[in-house]
Amino acid sequence: MPFELSLLTTIWWGRLLLITVFLLLAWLVSKLAPRLVNRIMRLNRFARPRRKWREERLATLRGLIGSVIGFLAFSMAILFSLSLFVQTDTLVWMVGLFSAAFGLGARPLIADFLTGIGFMFEDTFDVGEKVELLGLGGKVEGVVEEVKLRTSQVRAPSGELITVPNGEIRLVRNFSRGLFSLADVRIKVNTAALNEVVPLLEALGEEAVTLLPNLLEPWQIISTDAEVGQQAVLLIHAKSRYGLAAEMRPRLLALIQERLDAAGLAITE
Repeated sequence: MPFELSLLTTIWWGRLLLITVFLLLAWLVSKLAPRLVNRIMRLNRFARPRRKWREERLATLRGLIGSVIGFLAFSMAILFSLSLFVQTDTLVWMVGLFSAAFGLGARPLIADFLTGIGFMFEDTFDVGEKVELLGLGGKVEGVVEEVKLRTSQVRAPSGELITVPNGEIRLVRNFSRGLFSLADVRIKVNTAALNEVVPLLEALGEEAVTLLPNLLEPWQIISTDAEVGQQAVLLIHAKSRYGLAAEMRPRLLALIQERLDAAGLAITE
């Protein structure tokens, strides 16, 4: 009897040691994952110029792939630990039953992981880009600092760091990938002078493309008011290079003011 008890104790201590080794290896793999991912990312330099990933995309993939490696390492450690106590066929049955129960009870968590995996293949947003995320919790706007398998971290304009579960993201507005910015300006002129102002502004719109390099195309002239009065408000609908709208507006106003003054057509207040 003492011999059997001693043997049983030795077996349990041996299993405990193996479990410790499995978990230690999983922890080690998760810690070494960033280095492994960096080595994988270095292969990008051998890709063709058109197929090379941007630095922002590489930073995003580093976080995602690192999270996947850590998750798989600990999952395998748990499975190997369970295999010490149950047979393989029983373990498969238990894993299937647990997966079904876990899937029903932890749908939000699973949705986070699946969405995070989707981010690996879909170039929706990357680290360093300014985005607006719309989801179940409302609207979040800021610069993406980190993308992981389950969550994404966004730095808000006010400075705080917001952690967003990936599964709650329903709509992404990416400001960093805009093709243009609107540099609309409004001017008010006398209605009696419209026949002179409109042709002048149309011709100036064609010329402004060469005078203002950041203007992408000739502007459009739109009336914001359908009523006839002593004064009319004209909207100059202009497209500038992305992110330069604030810089373009005073230049547009100065150019329009200069040409109208030269033609003797004043802008009213």
